[in-house]
Amino acid sequence: MDHIWLRLTPTMIATELAQATEEGKDLSSVRKEFDVLMNQETFDEARAAALLDKVQELPYTSTQEEDEPSDLESLKAMFKEGFLRNPDTSNLPDRVLGAWQGRVSGCFLGKVCEGWRRPTMEGYLKGSGQWPLKTFISNKAPQDVLDKFGFKPEHGCWIENISAMPEDDDTNYTVTGLEVVRIWGREFRPEHVASFWMSNIPLLHTCTAERIAYKNFSICIDPPASASFRNPYREWIGAQIRADFFGYMNPGNPYLAAEYGWRDACISHIKNGIYGEMWSAAMNASALAAASLDEVIEAGFAVIPSKSRLALSLRKVVGWRKDGKTYDEAVALIHEEWDENTEHGWCHTISNAMIVLVAVLWGDLDFGKTLCYSVQACFDTDCNGATAGSVLGGLLGASKIPAEWTAPFNDTLETGIHGYTKVKISEMAKLTLELIAKE
Repeated sequence: MDHIWLRLTPTMIATELAQATEEGKDLSSVRKEFDVLMNQETFDEARAAALLDKVQELPYTSTQEEDEPSDLESLKAMFKEGFLRNPDTSNLPDRVLGAWQGRVSGCFLGKVCEGWRRPTMEGYLKGSGQWPLKTFISNKAPQDVLDKFGFKPEHGCWIENISAMPEDDDTNYTVTGLEVVRIWGREFRPEHVASFWMSNIPLLHTCTAERIAYKNFSICIDPPASASFRNPYREWIGAQIRADFFGYMNPGNPYLAAEYGWRDACISHIKNGIYGEMWSAAMNASALAAASLDEVIEAGFAVIPSKSRLALSLRKVVGWRKDGKTYDEAVALIHEEWDENTEHGWCHTISNAMIVLVAVLWGDLDFGKTLCYSVQACFDTDCNGATAGSVLGGLLGASKIPAEWTAPFNDTLETGIHGYTKVKISEMAKLTLELIAKE
């Protein structure tokens, strides 16, 4: 059998070049080898594997390695202390349900348009009278518009086609987090997460960094080595989308949420890939008990290295807001910095975290506006919609989410996780509350 989904490819080598360059590796001794492999008429996979191994041994060209550790001890030493401030958990049931509902709603909003680049997003929405985006995307469009983009009304996650939230990796991982904590408790370890994946998530339900980590587990490469061994995707968005439940478990405690996020992220990611999960987990934790959006955003910054590429990029976004830039201007600046037409730019942790923060900041605590801002900007639309929806849903609570954003799912979530094929969203929130209360 041709196991192409487990093989190295020229595209992966190009991704490794971009990744290692951004990571600060000294590539002077291997640049010619990259050029050869990316232009080979017949791709030499063994030679490519040797190059990936070599890159991991190369030194760094700056202090970036010190500024961006991957081990938990070093990261905890960099936490900004003094953040916890009398968290209010009096409305926790409503907020936990809001977080689950927000994640589902945001994920679905971005699901039908996942992979659309700006010309398609703007072209289809304008052609169908849905620009700027204000609600779930409809298949009600003139035939010539559908034909132009190759869309069929009967295919895809258009709002007209669903009666429940269909399976998606973003929500699969939220359920995974719940089940890991349910089985192993608050002391779960990275190897528990790896074991759960191997036992409960089919290989082809994983992507990029997760699929490579999965492959590494199967050949007895344990965490954290599983995150870096021949893994060009080690700073992509995969860990960031797995964060939310670890925030739900720690309302008002972003530090512990971030630690939980690290235990999950380190099996498949390093550096900023890990920070993305810690950042999201911390914001989700704060959202369930915070008095303001500013406090939620500060919680995210409190748990990631201040000199990391992620922190510096997110600080730029905050600066744009203070400088009075419009939403469109902020999105344009992200697109100038990150190329959505490359897999690396489109799927990186940092580009997508910037989109999430733009949506949350410019959304003005309006649930629908925030979700639409997270998706209309393109990049990884379902991931960003899910994260932004989870954070804002947790901060506002279910009682403040307009019914138009929750009713289409009939309180039902479908997943690919064993034992959770079709579940009630409200039941997932209830189970979350039970796990929070359990010591």
